[in-house]
Amino acid sequence: MISQSDIERIDEQIQLLKQAALALSDIAVEFPAIKRNAVRILSSVKMMEINVSGVIGLDEKVGIVQR
Repeated sequence: MISQSDIERIDEQIQLLKQAALALSDIAVEFPAIKRNAVRILSSVKMMEINVSGVIGLDEKVGIVQR
């Protein structure tokens, strides 16, 4: 089973990905291909955020996450 600390580490890495993609998007105003790909990355990051929030929500319901 996945531990709470593993979930927290995963969430930290997802947030780092999000920050990097946002920074790329901001910098790439004159580079449309990079800007488009940064938006795609942000879409994937959003899905990962949803996945992690789903696991955190299951913690109390079915005890999937060990403490």
